[in-house]
Amino acid sequence: MTIQHGFHAAIPAHPGQGDALVALLLAAPSLGNDDCLVFLVSRSASNPDLVSVAEGWSSQDAHAKFFASPEAQTFVAQLAPLIAGESIYSDAIPVGGKAILA
Repeated sequence: MTIQHGFHAAIPAHPGQGDALVALLLAAPSLGNDDCLVFLVSRSASNPDLVSVAEGWSSQDAHAKFFASPEAQTFVAQLAPLIAGESIYSDAIPVGGKAILA
């Protein structure tokens, strides 16, 4: 399966909530979705309350269908209290590379 749709999001957590935001994102329901091919959570080295997510999906339709699901909407509602301000999104389609996480 190839990645046809993706994005990168920089998400500002409320002060001191970066760990909680990371923990919740690492339990995202999209991780179990076969159409979600990349879901990588990162945080800023200089600001632990700035968290980033890179996602790659099999298609834009698959992402939209998942995002509209009750499971995804419940997840978004759980994220909301941790987020301070607007997230910055940019479209990006992962094309390769490497990630080894232990």
